[in-house]
Amino acid sequence: MTHDYLISLIRIAVPAAVGALLAWLASTAGIVLDADSSTALTAGVVALVMAGYYALVRVAEARWPWLGVLLGTPAVPKYEVPGR
Repeated sequence: MTHDYLISLIRIAVPAAVGALLAWLASTAGIVLDADSSTALTAGVVALVMAGYYALVRVAEARWPWLGVLLGTPAVPKYEVPGR
């Protein structure tokens, strides 16, 4: 159980890091916004990029399991129903 928990954390942290990195790269493109708009836009871009990256890698991983490494580890956590 602990191993699967660690795998699940890695597989969500990597897309979050990718989303943050891509949002940071977008912010260095020279687009200037006021502080409030910039914060909201950055948060939205991070969330969208993270969700899109995760969804794209999961779809690709269904066909090519080795692509799971793009989520930090190629192992997929196994979730079990308690008591079984």
